[in-house]
Amino acid sequence: MSGLPAWPGRYTDRYGSQELVFESDGRELIRTTIRGVPFEGEAMDALGALAGEPPEKMFRLADGHLCSCLLEWDVPLTVGTPGRPPRTGVLHCALRLGDPVPSGALDEESLTVTLRLDGRAYGGGENLGDFETALYDIQRRLPPGDRLRACIACAWSDYSPAGRPMMGGLACFRDVRDRYRRVDGKHGPLGIFALWPQLTEFVQETYLCGEFEPRGAHGGYRGPFP
Repeated sequence: MSGLPAWPGRYTDRYGSQELVFESDGRELIRTTIRGVPFEGEAMDALGALAGEPPEKMFRLADGHLCSCLLEWDVPLTVGTPGRPPRTGVLHCALRLGDPVPSGALDEESLTVTLRLDGRAYGGGENLGDFETALYDIQRRLPPGDRLRACIACAWSDYSPAGRPMMGGLACFRDVRDRYRRVDGKHGPLGIFALWPQLTEFVQETYLCGEFEPRGAHGGYRGPFP
């Protein structure tokens, strides 16, 4: 093992199912080994084999990435409540990647995300599209006062107006937080595009660092959470 945080999970396709472990730095790296083949990528829908394409009878690939399969994994997720110590729940994620079509895209990509906390389940809606949408949905379902403590809910994070991927690609601006507080849109001297070259790093939505601050009324470019 590499020493990176480990997420227990499972891989399933037409050839069978296997329990496995995903390793992630919480930023732009996810890796695992399936049927003896190491895979790595920036997101779960962009996992490619490290040693070239494996035999076709072992996996299906589209543009070098896994497809025609179901990926499942569990991520620890912290929830804070005023007057109580933070609690850690388990975020169960299931991503179904469909078959490739002639255009190079996949005919289906279905994401289901459920938070299990204090003996209850929150979320679980299918086809939410991406982690931002799924975690916003979970936050709205939590009891009053409960707030997710993760990069998606942090005061210093934002997405590019050019679009966001299914997971990851969330920019952290903690090193220029005073400037980020003044962001008021896309363009101009106070726009997110002007500040973009100074971002600290990219992170995954569920990552949590020691400089987390809850997202307040000022919502940067993407708005408040949720």
